[in-house]
Parts: sequence; structure tokens; C-alpha cells
Amino acid sequence: MAVQNSILTNPSAFTALRTLNSINRNLDTTQNRVSTGLKVAGALDNASTFAIAQGIRAELSGIDAVTQGLNSAKGIGNVAIAGVTGISNLLTDIRGKLTELANEGITTAQRNILSADFNELVSQAGNFIANASFNGVNLIESGAGNINTLSNLAGGTLSLTSQSAVNTQVDSLAGATLASATNAQSVIANQYANLESVVNTALGSLGAEVRALNLQTQFLEEIRDATDEGLGNLVDADLARESARLTSLQVQQQLSTQTLGIANQRPQSLLGLFR
Repeated sequence: MAVQNSILTNPSAFTALRTLNSINRNLDTTQNRVSTGLKVAGALDNASTFAIAQGIRAELSGIDAVTQGLNSAKGIGNVAIAGVTGISNLLTDIRGKLTELANEGITTAQRNILSADFNELVSQAGNFIANASFNGVNLIESGAGNINTLSNLAGGTLSLTSQSAVNTQVDSLAGATLASATNAQSVIANQYANLESVVNTALGSLGAEVRALNLQTQFLEEIRDATDEGLGNLVDADLARESARLTSLQVQQQLSTQTLGIANQRPQSLLGLFR
């Protein structure tokens, strides 16, 4: 049986101290959760959950990197589409000039004027090609290569196909001879027809490929949101619950402190026995 009336040993004080220490530890935990917003902020909180959360965070970082690559590829594709669309819009005017040049009834002076207009239009098409560059990549210039970009964390890829044939055909049209109506008719049937075909093919191909990039980006955004939500379920603190717990622990701390004070005063009562 423990000695209750001792100035050397105070069991009540020990009990009150243990209770106060436990409350203080719980209070520290709750305050950390409130300040960080996390119920698992480190391995000491929950080793297995923290390890899983770190893996998920790495996965989210990977998704962000893939999305950034897709966005860069979309920029390349969109700029290339803009360049080819500009050339496509010019084709109407170019065809008009060629048709006029195919007329045997125009004078030499008129032919020279029309030829100059034609050359200016083709030169503008060349400018469109030269300016269709994004981040140093141009899909429609001479010698352009295909662009492959990661589409998911499993290593899948999506591609943007080189459309350098557009530049080749523009150069071919620029070098056409238009000295006579017969020459102009030949250009319409050959160089112009080839450029028109290549431009339409490029628009169709690039449009489909950029659409695929857009769809994959949207899909990854949905995957990221779902993954982020799953991570939150693992590590996020319920701040409403933690707020209520914080208030409760603060009251318990005050009461425990008072209880310890009372227990520490108990040996003082023994002095009355010696008066």
C-alpha cells in the first residue's frame, strides 16, 4: 500500500503530471494540424500514410510535367495551323492572279503587273512559313521533323507530323514561269494544284493531332484533380473537428494545471500535524 501522507512521494501529483503531459502532447498535435492543415505532415505522424502520400505527390509532379509538355506541343501545333491557314487564305488570291495570267488577251504591261502581284502573294506565303515558329520549332519549314511528346506517365506519346511539304510546294510555286498564258495554265494544273493539296492535307493532319493533344490535356487535368482529392483524403485535416478538439484540449489543460497545483499543495497540509 502506497504511503499517502509523505513529503517525499506525492502519487496524486505524479498522476496529475502524467495527465497534463498527455494533454499537452495532444494539444501540440492538434495545433500542428490546425497550423499546417494536415493530419499527416511527416513520417512521425503516420509513417505508412506519409510514404503513400509522398508517392502520390511524385505522381502529381509527373502529371504536371506531362501536361506542360503537351501544352508546349499544342503551342507548336497551333502556330503551325495558323501558318498553314494563312497560306490557305492566300490561295484564293493566288488562284485569281493565275487565272488572269492564263488569259491570252492581256497586254505585256498587264502581265508584268499581275506577275508582280503574284510574286508578292507567294512571298507572303513564305513569310507565313518563316514566322510559324513556337519555342524554336517550326513544323512547316523545310527539313522539319516530327514532334513526339509524352502523353501519360506510362510512357505513351502523341505526335505532331512534319508538314515541310508545304514549304517545298510554296518554293516550287515561287519558281514557276509565267511568261505566257500557257505557262500560267500549266502552273494552275501543277504547282498550284500540288500546293492546294498539300495545304489541305496539312490542315487536316495538324487539326486532328492538336485536337488529340487537347483531349489528352483535359483528361490529365481530370486525373490530376481526382488524384489530388485522394491525397487530400489521406493527409488533410478536418479543421472543423480539429477546432472543436483544440477548444476541448485547452479546457482540459487548464483543469489539469489546476489539479496539479492542488496535488502539489497536499504536502503543505502535513505541516498542520506538527503545530
